[in-house]
Amino acid sequence: MKISTSEFLNELRNRTEEHLQFAEMLSLKTEHDLNFRTSTESWSTLECLEHLNRYGDFYIPEISRTISSSGKPSQLYFKPGILGNYFAKSMLPKEKLNTMKTLKAMNPIHSNLDKSVVDTFIKQQKKMLELLEEAQFIDLEKTKTSISISKLIKLKLGDTFRFVIYHNARHVEQIKRILTD
Repeated sequence: MKISTSEFLNELRNRTEEHLQFAEMLSLKTEHDLNFRTSTESWSTLECLEHLNRYGDFYIPEISRTISSSGKPSQLYFKPGILGNYFAKSMLPKEKLNTMKTLKAMNPIHSNLDKSVVDTFIKQQKKMLELLEEAQFIDLEKTKTSISISKLIKLKLGDTFRFVIYHNARHVEQIKRILTD
């Protein structure tokens, strides 16, 4: 799959804008509603967002640092890497959302959370939109980022964007299900 870099970044921007708008809608809900869980072992809305914030706390500075230090000019097309494509696609929400294990440090279950979690997520989405803007001027294939589970594994910047934004999409869908239960 080879895609125009501008189309690729536009698609990611559109998804991120949707996540931002969704989070802004969540900020209008009560803390009681945001802490609702369907069972003792399921996550609440705030726990889903806190999980995403924890990943954002790693990836946003990593992406920002990578963009700042990249001297590689943008290319017309982006072609995902094998590993990056696998990670990104595994995050996309499916009709029946399959549960996945998360790292203990990224699991917020039974944390004492308040609406500031929503505010943090909103700030992270705004920062992601800024980074997507900056990314249009650099090579999304040759510029590489570390991943949260190992500094030894590097992904193409374009794949990292896809992974993070698709991961957000996955949990936005989970939140929609929580709110309709």
